[in-house]
This record gives sequence, structure tokens and C-alpha cells, in this order.
Amino acid sequence: MHYISDSNVAFNSVFHIVRDVNNGWLIRYIHANGASFFFIFVYVHIAKAIYYGGYLRVSLWISGIAIFFIMMGTAFLGYVLPWGQMSFWGATVITNFASAIPYIGKNIVYWVWGGFSVGAPTLSRFFAFHFILPFILSAMVIIHLILLHVNGSSNPLGLKNNYDFTSFHPYFLVKDLHGLVIASIFFSIIIFWFPNYLGDAENFIQANPLVTPVHIVPEWYFLFAYAILRWVPNKLLGLICLVLSILALCLLPFLHTSKKQSLSFRPIGKIFFWWFIFNFILLTWLGMKLVEYPYFNASIISSILYFSFLFLIPYSGKIDNKLIF
Repeated sequence: MHYISDSNVAFNSVFHIVRDVNNGWLIRYIHANGASFFFIFVYVHIAKAIYYGGYLRVSLWISGIAIFFIMMGTAFLGYVLPWGQMSFWGATVITNFASAIPYIGKNIVYWVWGGFSVGAPTLSRFFAFHFILPFILSAMVIIHLILLHVNGSSNPLGLKNNYDFTSFHPYFLVKDLHGLVIASIFFSIIIFWFPNYLGDAENFIQANPLVTPVHIVPEWYFLFAYAILRWVPNKLLGLICLVLSILALCLLPFLHTSKKQSLSFRPIGKIFFWWFIFNFILLTWLGMKLVEYPYFNASIISSILYFSFLFLIPYSGKIDNKLIF
């Protein structure tokens, strides 16, 4: 209601919300940090689905990946809106990757920008789409829940029949409420004591097309994909690797070779899984570092391991079967 999607006043309107609007600071920090917590929960949710074999419910898994893509798009659009230095240059760098598409790439970039550089038209349309996409996201979440109801959820034992399942209420309802209370405590600590901890200091400087930040980085939840993107010297291949870092998740149901759904009873699969989690955290850390030795070299190795583990986790069933039988 108070934000103005105009490149001349967008930056000041955000600070007007924080300083002058009643409880505007609270709404702004809940919104900004809420996005970070949303991604934390989604990453944990995806990891849990991989560990317990939830990806074997193909329609449910694909709908979840679609939700993740829409989330990433919504978060990127929202990051541009404060019109700080990192917002502006992040938008410039990310949208420029479309220019790698042969023949039509440059025209697509100019079409997205609404001009020959990131400016007022870009900000206006990004604001519109940032408002629209959450409605599409909500619809996808409803579809995801319907598919979950039809297919049923995964479980630590990997059971597929309906006879040994536990009802959601009251057992899991109480468990989820317990988790919600703990998450709310951490969320409150971030909002009231460290509201800008997950942001970038450069975004407190108004966007200036004539001054490039020393080190351009996206928000922390994109850093793993950014690290994968940066190590590829070719722009088009880098863009393909960026998309594949998420799209490769869709292949997991078709690579599954184990007789067991869950990793609970697959020792080799467990090792691959926890190495994958460690590697994901390492990629996130490498994504915020400068493109220099040894971080660049580590990014190359870590990116290769990222894709390797994605294929090895479901395929590890064959190795586990040989070890057990």
C-alpha cells in the first residue's frame, strides 16, 4: 500500500514504510525474513523427501518442484523491489543471462527490461509479477496438498500400505505445533534482534547504474545455484547448469533402483545423502566468496559432486542390495 514502484522513489518508499508507517518496520521485516525462513523449511522438506523416498510419488514430487521454481521466481522479483545497489545489480546480472539464448537472447533481455537497461519499466513489471506469482504459488500448494491426500505421505520405514499408518490428528498435529512454536521463537529473535542479518549491506545504498559493487551476490538461498553458475566459463552452459541444478531433481523417481523406498535401511545411500547435504552447505558458502583461488576451484569440484550425488542417492540401491544380499 505504501511502496511505490518508481525507480526515483522506490528506495525512499521502503525506508518510509520502515520509519513512518505504523508498524511498517514489523511488516517489512516479517516479509523479508519470512522469505528466508520459508526457503529454510522448503530445503528441509526436500531433503526429507529425498531421505524417505517421497520422490517416488511422481506427480506429488513434480508439483513440489514446480512450487520451488515459482518460489525462486517470486523471491528474485521481490529482491529487486527495494532498489538498493545489490537489488539493481542482481537484477542486471540475472536477467542478462537470457542473452545467452541463441538468436533471440538479446531481444528477450530488452523485452524483460522494457528498455535497454534495468530501469523504471523493469521495476514496475517486477512489482506486478511479485504480486501475482504468490496467487499462482497458493494454487500450486493446494494442488500439492490434494496430491498428497491422494498418494499419501512417505515415512521412515518406507511402508506403502495403508494398514500401518498413523492418523495425522492428534499425533502429527501436536508434533507440528511443537515445531511451529520453536520456529516462531527463532523467527522472533531474527526479527527483533537481527532483522538485517540475512540481508546485504549494499542494499542500504540506493541503486546507482554508474557504480558497480565490488562483489555481486544474490540472497543466501540462491547461493548454491549461483556457485554452480559461476564456475562455467560459457554463459549458455552456465545458464543450463543453473536450471539443471533444480530440474535434475525431477529425475530422481526414474533413477531409483532400490527395493526399499527409504534411506533408513540403506547404509550406502545414507552416506551419499549426508555428503550431498554437506556439499549443498559448502556450495552455499562458496557462492558468497570472490571468484578466485581457492574458492573458484572448490566450486568446480563441489558443483560436479552436487550433480553426482543427485544421481548416486537413488541409484545407490543397487550397491546396497549387493551388500545386504
